[in-house]
Amino acid sequence: MPSGRRRGVGPRRWLKAAGNFLLAIVLTYLGLLAVTFFIGRVIPIDPVLVIVGDHASEQVMARVREEMGLNKPLWQQFYIYLGKVLHGDFGVSVLTSNPVLQDIKRAFPATIELATLGIIIGAGIGVPLGVWAAVRRGGLVDQVVRVMGLIGYSVPIFWLGLMGLVLFYARLGWVGGPGRIDVSYEYTLTLVSGFMLLDAARAGQWDAFGNALSHLILPAALLGYFSLAYISRMTRSFMLNELAQEYVVAARAKGLSEARIIWRHALRNAAVPLVTVVTLSYAGLLEGSVLTETVFAWPGLGLYITNSLQNADMNAVLGGTIVVGSIFIGLNLLSDLLYQLLDPRTKKR
Repeated sequence: MPSGRRRGVGPRRWLKAAGNFLLAIVLTYLGLLAVTFFIGRVIPIDPVLVIVGDHASEQVMARVREEMGLNKPLWQQFYIYLGKVLHGDFGVSVLTSNPVLQDIKRAFPATIELATLGIIIGAGIGVPLGVWAAVRRGGLVDQVVRVMGLIGYSVPIFWLGLMGLVLFYARLGWVGGPGRIDVSYEYTLTLVSGFMLLDAARAGQWDAFGNALSHLILPAALLGYFSLAYISRMTRSFMLNELAQEYVVAARAKGLSEARIIWRHALRNAAVPLVTVVTLSYAGLLEGSVLTETVFAWPGLGLYITNSLQNADMNAVLGGTIVVGSIFIGLNLLSDLLYQLLDPRTKKR
C-alpha cells in the first residue's frame, strides 16, 4: 500500500507542475494584454479623431465611437478586445488600411532575419572572447572585453548606427545603405517566406542575395556588437566561477590538458546558465531593434510600430506590442525549459 502511494506521487507531482506552468503562461499573457490595452486607453490619443479627422461633426464622431465600441464601459471594452485578440483579430491599421495581423506577418520576417544574424555574431564571437578573458584574467584580452562591454552599455545605438552609415556606406562603400535591398532588385525578387536571403538563394538570384546581404550586415553587426558586449561579460563571469571549482583542481591534478579542462568541462557547466543569457539576448534583439530599424530604414516590426505610433495608429501599436511581448514570453519559457534539460540538478529524482 505505501509503495502504491509512492508510485502515485510522480504523476501527481508532474500534473501539478504542468498545471502551474500553464497557469503561469495564462496569467502572464493576460497581464500583457491588460497592460497594453489600458496603456492604449490612457494615452491622450483619440482613435476616433484619427479616423474621421479634425473637421468631422459631433454626430459622425459619436457614430464612429459607437461602431468601435468606445462608448462602452472600460471593462466591457477590454472583454471585447480580449476575445478579438484570442481569435487573432488585432483590428485594422489606420495607416495601411490592412488588418494589423497581415501587416505584422509582412514586417516581422525582416526583424527575425536581422535579429538572428545579430545573435549569431554576438554569441559566436562573445562566448569565445568571454572564455579567453576568463582564462587570461587581467591580461590584454580581458581588458579589451571589459572596454567593449563598457562601450556597448554606454554608447547610444542610434549614434553608432549613424556613424556606421557615414563611414562604411557613404565614405568607404563597403556595405549597402538604408533599406533592405536596392530598388533595382525590389521588384524582381519574389518574397515567398518573407526572409529575403532565403528567398533569393532559393530562387538562385545570387546578385540579389549579395545585395540584400550588403544591406543586412551593418545593422546586424551593430546589434551583434551590443549582444556581444553582454554575452562576453556574462561568459567571463560564469567561466571564472567554474574555473574556481574543485573539480577543475582535481582535473589538473589528474594531468588533463588545459584545453580539455576549459572547453570540455568548465565551459560545459557554464553553458547551462549561458543558454538563458543567449536566449534572452535574442529576445531582446527581437523586441529592442526599434532604434536600429529606424536609423537604417529597415522595414521590420520595430519600424512598423514606430511609424504607427507617430501616426496615432493605436491598433497597430497595440498589436505589434502584443506580438513582441508574446515572443519574449515564449523565449523566456524556452530558456527555462532548456535550463532544466541541461542542468541535471533540476531533473526529477
